[in-house]
Amino acid sequence: MRAALALAARGLGSTWPNPSVGCVIVRDGRVVGRGHTRPGGRPHAETEALRAAAGQTRGATAYVTLEPCCHWGRTPPCTDALIAAGVARVVVALRDPDPRVDGVGLQRLRDAGIAVEVGLLEEEARRVNAGFVKRLARGLPMVTLKLATTLDGRIATRTGESQWITGPEARRMAHALRGCHDAVMAGSGTLLADDPELTCRLPGYAALPTVRVIADARLRTPPGGRLFSSEAPAWIATRPGHDPAARAALEGRGASFIEVPPAQGGGLEPEALLRALAARGITRLMVEGGAVLAASLLRAGLVDRLAWFVAPSLIGGDGRSGLESLGVGGLDSMLRLRITGRRLAGECWLVEADLLPGPTPSSRAPG
Repeated sequence: MRAALALAARGLGSTWPNPSVGCVIVRDGRVVGRGHTRPGGRPHAETEALRAAAGQTRGATAYVTLEPCCHWGRTPPCTDALIAAGVARVVVALRDPDPRVDGVGLQRLRDAGIAVEVGLLEEEARRVNAGFVKRLARGLPMVTLKLATTLDGRIATRTGESQWITGPEARRMAHALRGCHDAVMAGSGTLLADDPELTCRLPGYAALPTVRVIADARLRTPPGGRLFSSEAPAWIATRPGHDPAARAALEGRGASFIEVPPAQGGGLEPEALLRALAARGITRLMVEGGAVLAASLLRAGLVDRLAWFVAPSLIGGDGRSGLESLGVGGLDSMLRLRITGRRLAGECWLVEADLLPGPTPSSRAPG
């Protein structure tokens, strides 16, 4: 099952809105087939593994990270393929929360005389497909907040100079993080200050181009920016009612628009913004830049994971902070984290953490 989970992780960022699933088929103690969900969500992992097994499946065991589908879509049900292949046993890590499948796929396999076991490495499987599960359960994508700061939490000098705080190894690792998310989002302030491309530029790493999302309540996105130098999709989230000519200029550069209601006090309503992205199929969203957008999502309790690159340098109190005010009045309202990983990236550290449930400060709007 660990091998199947590793296969599933390969598809992250390229299978949305479908989950990324891994499948390993074993017969007589030997692996005869492996597969994972292909870019765009088809073919499914089970189909790929059965094809790789090339007829060696009768009496075999299939290890699958998510319950096999049992409904017709663009392809036949995976349950039918496993039954037709003569598989004797199916071990599933996680039940599929999709109401079309949830438990039905397992029962169809059992009705065909196949032995079914559920729950092996369930938590690991849930973590791999956290975005898919959250989108189905709550109508929201899983959100990873990426920050890159000095040791004292600064993202730029007082004059705005920020390139580069982290080294080349850390920047390559950040590109890899982009590649395993469906979309990358930045605020309009970051877009104007840094003119980022927001793509994964590691050759051969991302099977599909990462969607770029700009939270831009005032529609300040420049049509001539580097955002439009790539063929990767560019979505601009903004409030209704802007000048049609300004919209037309951006649409002429290939931008798509998502209308989000304004928040009290201006900007975009954070949860409505994320729900609009989930409605378009986004399951895994990486947020990078800037301090306003990051703080607004943290205050609203909408961040699931943190990826914080820390450079061995200091700027001091007159530098620009990586986070705006979180509205923490006492230690009992601090946002708390569980560290899940620490990795060296050249001379920098990448610290990864999960946001723990608890009280959150009041929300202010991004964009």
